Amino acid sequence: MICHTVCLANQKGGVAKTTSTVNLGVYLSRQGHSVLIVDSDPQTNATSSLGVRRGDIRENLYDVLTGAMAADQACQATATAGLDLLAASPHLAALELEFGAHPGREHMLAHALSSLHTRYRYILIDSPPSLGLLTLNGMVAANFLVVPVQCEYLALEGMTAIMNSLERVQQTLNPQLTLAGFLLTLYDSRTRLSRDVESEVRHHFPAETFTHVIPRSVRLAEAPSHGVPVAVYDPSSAGAIAYERWALELVHRLDHLTAPAD
Repeated sequence: MICHTVCLANQKGGVAKTTSTVNLGVYLSRQGHSVLIVDSDPQTNATSSLGVRRGDIRENLYDVLTGAMAADQACQATATAGLDLLAASPHLAALELEFGAHPGREHMLAHALSSLHTRYRYILIDSPPSLGLLTLNGMVAANFLVVPVQCEYLALEGMTAIMNSLERVQQTLNPQLTLAGFLLTLYDSRTRLSRDVESEVRHHFPAETFTHVIPRSVRLAEAPSHGVPVAVYDPSSAGAIAYERWALELVHRLDHLTAPAD
């Protein structure tokens, strides 16, 4: 079994990165795949979105990265069959200070997850809204990068920054990292702004931009407060349907990108 490790990253906050990670994990598991979500954000939003409250976090990614625990010991089952979680901890915020001069600090997550590649078909890494050490670790540990892009005018500036980071990682730390694509999020077809941003992104990155877009949705915003993905909270909502369709598109794209050349 080939394990696809996918890092979802964007240095800008509020782009639905965590929402995309969590719902992608749910729909991949519903397709019959074994999936692990790695929450590497000290804000622990992916963890809480899967029903684990901050006060209930025990085994977590900080313990794994600091060597206190093996990764397979820290993974826990979620309410969704086939979907496991490696929870975040607020202590991750101190990781950059603790390991700022540590040799090989960019490879800590890659080393930690290497033992899990035979256990999961997909490993999804939710990274914090920055281009710091934690996001860098996610990109070094991954085979593929997905960039959620909010439909607003500052989106293109953010895309330039993440593309520069991708190029640096490919050149120096992880030449296997491949851009899986840009996912347009918080899309409102009623506004000219969303339509213009979509047009610009598709103009500059026609092959890299996913066909399916994620709409702005009250149900998507409400679901995390209930500790469940939108697929559980309101599976018939527009947001849930969009994520289900995008999950299928991503699977097809990753299979195409990893298929042997003729």
